[in-house]
Amino acid sequence: MDIESLRSFLAIVDTGSFTRAAAQIHRTQSAISMQIKKLEEELDSSLFDREKRPLTLSIAGQRLVSHARRLVASHDDALDAFSREDTTRPIRIGCPDDYAESLLPALLETFRNQLKSSVTFDVLCASSTRLRQRLDSGELDLAVVTRAPDSDEGWLLKHDKGVWIGGSDKRLLERRPLPVALFDKNCKFHTTALDGLGKYGIEAELYVFTTSASTLKGLVRSNQAISAMALSSVPPDLTILSHANLPPLPAIDIVMVTATHSHPLITPSLISSISQQFSKATQQDTAAKIA
Repeated sequence: MDIESLRSFLAIVDTGSFTRAAAQIHRTQSAISMQIKKLEEELDSSLFDREKRPLTLSIAGQRLVSHARRLVASHDDALDAFSREDTTRPIRIGCPDDYAESLLPALLETFRNQLKSSVTFDVLCASSTRLRQRLDSGELDLAVVTRAPDSDEGWLLKHDKGVWIGGSDKRLLERRPLPVALFDKNCKFHTTALDGLGKYGIEAELYVFTTSASTLKGLVRSNQAISAMALSSVPPDLTILSHANLPPLPAIDIVMVTATHSHPLITPSLISSISQQFSKATQQDTAAKIA
């Protein structure tokens, strides 16, 4: 099997899209399609279920992933042994603002412990959608994003869920229209929260939408609005409105996604190890936090 075809296959798996994979590895979609077709002919199996959205791996595709990662990693390790690529430059990491305080510090610490050396991180905070664009354009080495349901994108860091949060003044929940402050329209909770309030017959006013978690927390803290965010991002001084008559918010997966041509220190084996270690370290009893 051709290494570059396997690399294209993994780019599709990790991005969940032929279009984004093509952008990352600087090939046309038709060229990638030809590579996948050649792999499928070699294996006499379809690798993707093209009838489903988002793009889903077939059983054969699921079996190929681990083999492909090992083959590409071994190939790249051999090249790295003779490479003069600069390993001292900062690792460029993107992260949504709501995870920057709750999740990113532990992730950076895990990176440093795994690398067993000093390294500088250049961190950009933006929405998951914008971070994917930066990955595709080569401006980031790695990004922490919220992935779509049923997607195989990236490496799992944490299973989480959306919750409603409020400040100290519970009378705000009785106000109509109910003032709501949310992340911008690229956030999974934005549309879900507004649609859910409508279905519950709760008249709501979108007071603010923003990419800034600090803004949302400040508005909630000052009793100007309620908000919705990931459970792990809720600070201890704000209240999780678990007993209020508010619509449920969806569960989410927080994952790491690497650029196809990433920092030389970011190898598949490193990312796999960090994913496993971080997932175990962040497994908590979420019910205890809600109580």
